[in-house]
Order: sequence, then C-alpha cells, then structure tokens
Amino acid sequence: MKDIMKRNYKILLLALMLAFASCSFTTKTFDDPDKDKLLMQLITYVLGEGHFSPKDINDEFSEHVFKSYLDQIDPFKRYFYASDIKEFEAYRDKIDDQLKNHDLAFFNLTHQRLLQRIEESKAIYQDVLSNPFDFSVEEEINTEYKTLEYVKSKKEMRERWRTQLKFSTIANYDDLISQQENTFANKKKVQGMTIVEGEEELIFMPDTVAKVKDKKPLAELEKEARKSTLNSINELYDYIEERQREDWFAVYLNAIVAEFDPHTFYYAPEDKERFDVAMSGKFEGIGARLQKKMDVITITEIISGGPAWKQNKLEVGDQILKVKQDDDQPSVNVVGMRLDDAVKLIKGPKGTDVILTTKRVDGTIEDLTITRDVVELEEVYAKSSTVKKDGKKFGVINLPGFYVNMDDYNKRNAATDVKLEIERLKKENIEGLVLDLRNNGGGSLQTVIDMAGLFIKDGPIVQVKTTGGQKEVLKDKDKSIAWDGPLVILVNENSASASEILAAAMQDYKRALVIGSQQTFGKGTVQTVLDLNRMVKNNTSGDMGALKYTIQKYYRINGGSTQLEGVKSDIVVPDRYSYIALGEKNQENPLAYDKIDATDYTVWDTAVDYKQAIANSTARIAQNEQLKLIDENARWVKRIRDKEEYSLNYDNYKAALKLNEEEAKHFEKLTDYKTNLTFTSLPYEMKLMAADSVLKEKRDRWHKALSQDVYVEEALNVLNDLRTSYTIKKVANNVKE
Repeated sequence: MKDIMKRNYKILLLALMLAFASCSFTTKTFDDPDKDKLLMQLITYVLGEGHFSPKDINDEFSEHVFKSYLDQIDPFKRYFYASDIKEFEAYRDKIDDQLKNHDLAFFNLTHQRLLQRIEESKAIYQDVLSNPFDFSVEEEINTEYKTLEYVKSKKEMRERWRTQLKFSTIANYDDLISQQENTFANKKKVQGMTIVEGEEELIFMPDTVAKVKDKKPLAELEKEARKSTLNSINELYDYIEERQREDWFAVYLNAIVAEFDPHTFYYAPEDKERFDVAMSGKFEGIGARLQKKMDVITITEIISGGPAWKQNKLEVGDQILKVKQDDDQPSVNVVGMRLDDAVKLIKGPKGTDVILTTKRVDGTIEDLTITRDVVELEEVYAKSSTVKKDGKKFGVINLPGFYVNMDDYNKRNAATDVKLEIERLKKENIEGLVLDLRNNGGGSLQTVIDMAGLFIKDGPIVQVKTTGGQKEVLKDKDKSIAWDGPLVILVNENSASASEILAAAMQDYKRALVIGSQQTFGKGTVQTVLDLNRMVKNNTSGDMGALKYTIQKYYRINGGSTQLEGVKSDIVVPDRYSYIALGEKNQENPLAYDKIDATDYTVWDTAVDYKQAIANSTARIAQNEQLKLIDENARWVKRIRDKEEYSLNYDNYKAALKLNEEEAKHFEKLTDYKTNLTFTSLPYEMKLMAADSVLKEKRDRWHKALSQDVYVEEALNVLNDLRTSYTIKKVANNVKE
C-alpha cells in the first residue's frame, strides 16, 4: 500500500541522507558483486531508519534468516546434504555481522553450492526415471518436507529423489490408467448401440465400428507416466537454469527483509515493473500474454483492446521466433531466450513499432509489424451490473483491487472508476448497491480514502501512526455523496488492507452491513515503495530495483486495529476456507495487534434497522442448504489438506483416491446451485461488447457466476430488507457515455 511520501518527514530525510551517503558507491558491471554489497547496504539502512518496527539485527535475527533462506532455496531438501548444512552452520549466527559489514560470504557459499548440487541432481533424477517404479511395494511418502532431515549420503539423496519422483509418477500413472479404461468402456458401448436423430434411426452394428484397440499393458503405461514426470521436471530445470545470480540474490535479500514483517519485500527490477502493472492495470506494449515452453515462446492470450487485438492478426498459439525493433536493426532470435528478456524486447514506448517473426498456428512463417500502445488490463478494473429481485433493481460493483496510476493519481484510479459506475447505476434507478471486495488484496491508501468518501458526507476514514509519532487522522473532505442508498459490502478471508479500511469505516459509520467470512485477512499496516535508484548518485551499477517496506500502522476511526483481527462481518456466512489457516495471523513475523484512542465521527443514520436485517439474514443462512453444504465441504477440505502421508503402493493409492472421489461426489451439488437472478451489463458496456467479443465472453462468464453465487444472492436479500429504511435521494446525473 503506497502512502504519500510527504506525510513522513523521516522518510524524506532518509532519502536525502542515502543519496548523499551513497554517492561514492559505484560499480562497473551489472553482475559485479559490489552491486550486491550496495543493495545490502541500502536495504539494511532503509529498514533500520524507516521501518515502522525496526528489528535488532542480532544473532537471533541471523538464525531466523539462516533457516528461512535455506528453506526457500531447497524446500524439498533434495539438493543440500547434511555435510553442506554443517558447513553452512558456521554462519548461523554471523549473518547479522555480515549484513553490517556488507559481507557476501554466506550468500556466495550457499549460492555456489546450490548451483553445484542442482547440476548433480540432473544425473540423479534422470537415472531414477530411467528405471521402472514398482507400484506393488508397500511404502509411503511424507509430504511435510519441513520435518525431513537432510540426507547424509549420495545413496540417501537418490532415495529421496526416488520417493518424490515416484509420488509424482503414481499420479500420472493413475491418470493414464483411468483414461484408457474410460476410452475402452466408451468404445464398447458404441457397438450395437441405437441412436435416434429426429425421425431417422441410425443403427451401429459391430462390423461397422472400428475395432476396439487392445489395452496397453500396465508396464507401458508406467513408462509413459515416467516420461511425463521427466518432461515436467525438465521444464522446471529449464526455468531454474534461466535464473541469474541477481535472481538468487533477490531470494536472499527477501529472506532478510521478511524478518521485519510479511509485507516488506525487495523487488528486483523486473519484479518492480510487474508490481507497477498490477497497481495501475496498464503497460506499454503489444497487448499479449506469453508463455515459454520447451524453448519456444507462445502467445497464450490476446488482451482485449490492445494493439495486437486491434490489428487482429496475431492468434493464441502463434509462436514468436524473432523480434526486431525497426527496419534499420537486425532481428533478435528469441528461441531459447529467457522469457523476461524476450518480453523486454517486445515491450516498448507507445507509438513505436516492433516486428515479430511468428510461426503461425497453421505452420506458416510471417513477419508482423505491431505499433505499441498503452494496454489496459480490463480484469483489474471495477465493473458493474444490474439485477432485479422481487421487482426491485439493484446494482453490483466488483472491485478486484484499489488500483492507481503510479505516476499520476488523477489519470485513473479505483475511486474515480467506482464513482463513475455508481453514477451509471443510478441512471438505471437502482435501489441498493452491493460492493464486492472478496479477494481484493488492497492497493492505494489515498484511493480507499477517496472511495469511502463516496458513501458519506465527509469525516475521518482511517487513522495512521508511525513509530514514536503522533497519530494522523486521514479524512474525506469532499461533502458530496455519490451513493446514499442501502449498501452491502461483501468480504472474505482474502479481503485485505485497503479493503479492510473501507469495510471498517463503513461499519463504524453504520453506513453499510459487512457480509462474509468470520473476519477479513487482518493486514493493518501501510507500505511505501522506494525506488532504490533514486538513493544512489552517479549510479553505474544498473537498475537497483525497489524496496516495499512498512512505514505505518493504520487504525479504525473507533481506535481498533485490523492487524491480525481483521474486520468482523456483521453477517457471517460459511465459506470453503472457514477452517483453513489463512490471514495475517498465520504469516511469518506479523506485527502485533494494538489499539489507540478513537477519533470523533458521527454515525450515518441510527434509524436504519440493521438489527432486523441481520436477524432476517441469520435466519435465512441457518436454513440455506447450499450454505450448509459449503460448511460441510470446508471441513472436508481442511481434512484433505492436513493429510501428510500418502501410499506409493498403487492399490492403496487408488483406494484412497476412490474414497476421496466418493466423498467429493457429495459436494458436486455445490456447482449446480442456481438462483433465479439475471444480471445485465450497463448500456455503455453493451455498446462496447457489440464490437468486442472477448469482452462479451468475459462479462457473460461473470454474470453466469453471479447467478450461481449464494453470497451475492444473500447480499441482495439483505439489500431488500434494508431498502424500506431508506429514502433514496434522486441526484442529477451528468454522465456522458
């Protein structure tokens, strides 16, 4: 969550100090280790001076980093030996000293050893997969890898790989057996079968049907299963081999910064670019999603509205062979190139051309010239729909995130978009509004303040506090109200940060009812993103990336914190994640819960009968068979997820699988649930969909999902109950479509 830098004088002072202090630290090449030392210096200094709750970098800190880092680079404990760990142990309580001295000895040792062990492991997994697995042997695997001991010998290492690869292969083996049995059964059913089409009867006699092929022997299926496993792990190793030293060093840095709190994160240059796109929903390029598989870069999606979509020549499935920037430069072969490097070549400033040599789906080779432009990721932005229930019309707004243009707040942000959708919905004469914040992980702090102001006249929205500083009350100062009618906010366990600020403010003002899980995620902290390049003068080291770190905690206007506790729903609805450990309290190193004094605020309207609406909803939920089944399913999912021991004997494996499948059948009815609700796009979007089949398909899928959504159904029921307590003011609409 990005805060405005001017609010924190200490951070500005820090930036100036760093720029001054770091001006003499320059390096010659991108991969020079001195760049790593500079990064280490910058990051530890920034966190020490600017983090909300700076940690003492001591021996205890060192031990935590030691364990966390090794767990991240070898999570399945199939690279390092016990002897490696013993050698590494010399640094267990020395990482803190190395950080202070900008010493890379521990990272260099572990990185070099990891690359060595990864190279050695190729021969191990290839050897294991060259021999048949005996699925009749009685043996098990424990998938709680954190409890495993490191192996002591090459023999033990091969055995670890064998059990893990056998576990992967037994799943492939079962899939192949199931596919063969289904195919064989279906072909037998065709023989002698009578099919009636209209008035004509078609009879398939045995001699007119292709001869049913003999089943493949199990040994052949086992061989195919091993080949599938080999292909998968080869693809994994292709990805691993593409990782450069800076990628591995970023993992080390993040093991360090994560000790401060779960939301402090170092972004390597490419990660920072992806973060900016996620926050703004925009980038400059051709508008296509790419995937690399077996050295080939393939188009997986054409983004609606982008340059490639407008040109209408590039297709999903086309392969990109070469990239050329203009007619005066040579083409660059991207076959076998790292995907991130190829993307860099394809992206570029708005208005520039890129020439792609493509292998089309039909096999032809063709050069396509595409003019780059700003590409908007439509799925990131707010969208709305109307729906009729009991003769009344309501509006639904889905908000995936609190997005903002990182360079210019006024260009586009979630608050202005939601306001526009509200104005459009009012033109449709809605009588209530559902704001869906489920799975909304947050975003811009300023955006949520502005958005909360759409529903109240003015007043405080959230309180923020820095370490040792006075609290600051952030207010909505705009006296206009975009929506003064009934409001319901939908949340779940993945509604976090800015979502929690909005839900909490509306709850404290008694402006809305919050419906959803027992509590939201529980992230009550504010982060800023610091471009580390701005901290170094005369930088010749290459892009330094950025650091996201926690600078404040925020509090509700009633003084409570959402940290760990989240926002408690006014109406709790069972969901499939009810019994799974999600949320901030289950993260590593979360900041503590605390409270501060409440600020002055005036509740919205005490005449609104929320108690009756809650009572009505609670009664409906208790009788809702779909929600009862969801709760039962949640308990079942918890039991399945908690399982750690799996049999590698096929008969036992299959028996356990069949039991799970039988139990799962009980929950198939969950996907069959349908309401009698029909959702409709707004007129402006109807016009867009007439010319954009991709957008139409996306909206059709969304509307279908809404019509099967028991939570949206109940939210509309609550709106219907609240409607009688409101007198909706008719506000003039000046929306131009």
